[in-house]
Amino acid sequence: MAPTQGSSLPSALANGPILNPLNILLISLLVFVIYLRLRSVPRPELTPPPPPILFKTFTPPKLIKYNGENGTPVYLAIRGRIFDVSPGRNFYGPGGPYENFAGRDATRGLAKGSFDEEMLTKDLEGPLDTLEGLDKDDYEGLEGWEETFGGKYLVVGRLVPCGSPEVAEAEKKGALA
Repeated sequence: MAPTQGSSLPSALANGPILNPLNILLISLLVFVIYLRLRSVPRPELTPPPPPILFKTFTPPKLIKYNGENGTPVYLAIRGRIFDVSPGRNFYGPGGPYENFAGRDATRGLAKGSFDEEMLTKDLEGPLDTLEGLDKDDYEGLEGWEETFGGKYLVVGRLVPCGSPEVAEAEKKGALA
């Protein structure tokens, strides 16, 4: 069909099949998608990772400082392994139900299922608890606690008695807490 005299090409296009409402919508959508792809998007700022935790050797007097008071991390020991339980500060930190274990060797208390103060070693300068007097059920309960802590918290060190050869060795390596 040839354009009639007096009609211009743009008006023919406007009334023709090219600029129908559906095509206008599709062209608008295409322009919008191109705009979204080409616009600059600010990159999100990443928070810095937490500082690495170094494996250290602790003695009971050094460990007791990590009881969660004054913003310190919360550590506790089970069978010589020291766990960072700071993510569970509500339980193990000041005011929590297990606060007696913070900064201490919690082995006997967890094995016996008792959170009383008398389950803790009184003499921090003396030998570590030998776990004498625990029966088979106590050891099974303790293994359950160790599995729970091992799957939930990081091991940050080991507990050794004051004056042991491990203390001197750790001191030489700079790994003594």
